[in-house]
Amino acid sequence: MKNLSIVFITLIIAASTLFVAPAAQAQDMKIGFVEPRAILERMPEMRAVQQRLQNLVERKQNELVTKERELQTEIELFQQRASVISEQARQNEEERLMQLDQDFRQLQNQAQQEIEQQRANLMAPLLQQIQESINNVAAQRGLDYVLNTTTSTGDVIILYVSPQVQAEYDITDAVMADLDI
Repeated sequence: MKNLSIVFITLIIAASTLFVAPAAQAQDMKIGFVEPRAILERMPEMRAVQQRLQNLVERKQNELVTKERELQTEIELFQQRASVISEQARQNEEERLMQLDQDFRQLQNQAQQEIEQQRANLMAPLLQQIQESINNVAAQRGLDYVLNTTTSTGDVIILYVSPQVQAEYDITDAVMADLDI
């Protein structure tokens, strides 16, 4: 029984050191934070990316407007002659118009996907530059972790930071300096 107590106490001590050691190590961690969106917005290359995306959006919008007008013209022509054509011809025309409408909707989806793909392709090198710079600054400052201050949609993740902590651990300006922004 006495041996069982000693074993039990030894296990409790061993288990408590498993939980105390990581807590002590966590206190020694240095965590920085950065606002990549602010950096991205200030990158000179961003203007060219935005312009290329705007050009693509305008081109796709023009294509869609043209197709929509064609579809609308076809619908109007059908409505004008619907009363004078046979039932079978009317059904065939309705099916054709439904197919044209479906094709138009598919074209809209493809345009949106193409724009998103182009955005991702154009942004990837800029995001890579920012990540490399974050890595450099974090290594220089001896940071263990770097947190993003916002989500990709702009929602705030870090709700409060004291001015002292912000001055010491916000690396946004240092990353911009590393990127020569």
